[in-house]
Amino acid sequence: MNPKIEKLIKQFAKLPRVGNRAARRMVLGLLQDKSGKIEKLIESLIDANENICACPVCGVLTDRNNEGCEYCRDMTRENGMLCIVRDLSDVWTLEKSGVFGGRYHILGGLLSGGAGVTPEDLNLSNLKNRIIDEHIVEIIFALPNTVEGKTTQQYIISVIGDTTLNVRFTELASGVPLGGDLDYLDDGTLTLAFGGRKSV
Repeated sequence: MNPKIEKLIKQFAKLPRVGNRAARRMVLGLLQDKSGKIEKLIESLIDANENICACPVCGVLTDRNNEGCEYCRDMTRENGMLCIVRDLSDVWTLEKSGVFGGRYHILGGLLSGGAGVTPEDLNLSNLKNRIIDEHIVEIIFALPNTVEGKTTQQYIISVIGDTTLNVRFTELASGVPLGGDLDYLDDGTLTLAFGGRKSV
């Protein structure tokens, strides 16, 4: 294989949920395309790299020129509810389902001894201040129903579970299978899980 093509395939294969076979198909499709898709892809990647950044408040990816993301700027979301999720795809899933209308906080991962993910690797530094500043009364954990998800949830509760904050902690209820991610749940299941959330 041409070394340049092999290098490109390896880069694509490093993307989340993309294996070697899918990476080969994508690279070959782009290189053999004559309609200019590869130039448009390069242009879009450069534009995103230069102009997209994480919201300093919640972690949602947004335009670098904005002061905060669309969710943090939306005053109608000031309802005292904060939903903690693993990543941006979880926010998109919840928004698509329409089950939640409050604010979000993206952790950027989950605690994992095996993967070497520690509390310092997660977006937790401003969480306590957000609870105070935004008058949060309920924190909803919408994390994967896995060992890593539960460990992360318990760690956060132990860190910010100060009784002076007077915050209620809840998690999604039935409908989220063991080991399940929000990405794979349909809107009806998400609605059921949010509506029946329980205290933790």
